[in-house]
Amino acid sequence: MDRTRGIFVSIGDKLFPISESFTLKDHTFKLLREAILNMDIYAPDADLRLDERDMAERLGISRTPIREALARLEQEGLVQIVPRKGVFVHRKSREEILEMVVTWAALESMAARLATENASDGDIRALRKFAMKHGNDAMRADIEEYSDANIKFHQTILELSGCSLLGTMAEGLFIHMKAVRRRAMGESDRARRSVVDHMGIIEALTARDADLVSTRVREHTMRLHDHISKTWSKLESRISAQSRKAL
Repeated sequence: MDRTRGIFVSIGDKLFPISESFTLKDHTFKLLREAILNMDIYAPDADLRLDERDMAERLGISRTPIREALARLEQEGLVQIVPRKGVFVHRKSREEILEMVVTWAALESMAARLATENASDGDIRALRKFAMKHGNDAMRADIEEYSDANIKFHQTILELSGCSLLGTMAEGLFIHMKAVRRRAMGESDRARRSVVDHMGIIEALTARDADLVSTRVREHTMRLHDHISKTWSKLESRISAQSRKAL
């Protein structure tokens, strides 16, 4: 764990013994998946190697459900199983990330447009209250807390659209975008800018202005695209070098 930022860079930091009786296979998958999603996998010093024996010992279970969970995680694109090398948390390339951001922007901008028709006044007031409450985290530079709230804000817009398929499609992106958003949020002045953008989005929702809210959501997300495009080249080079060394 990086004590200066409070961010977990190794999966072992998030695994604890399983003490209850339930469907072990599914529960193990959920535990490992959540642990990976809570890692800062784009930190240059992140430990991406997953040791089956170590994870089994930490969870207090055999290695069989671990292997089954890892196979499912590979299908989701969260881990990479390399023959004779081991299992590694899978980082997306910068180009892959940029494509995901563009797709996210398209889905969420449509969701925001639909939300002007389908969200109740109470829904929008609740979203405003949530944004104002957690905006203080950014002002206090509590980036880890604000990053989680930021993700929830965007998920809520998708929910308010009333279109479940949009949410389902976005969920596949979300599992990969979480670590990206968390890292980018702590760079430059993005957290404070995000607070301003969110309030602008809420104002457009309140006015039931479909064109405006769609534009604001799209521009907000594409600012993340531009930030990654301009600033992550050096990071990608360091990551690539470390990945080649590990593999």
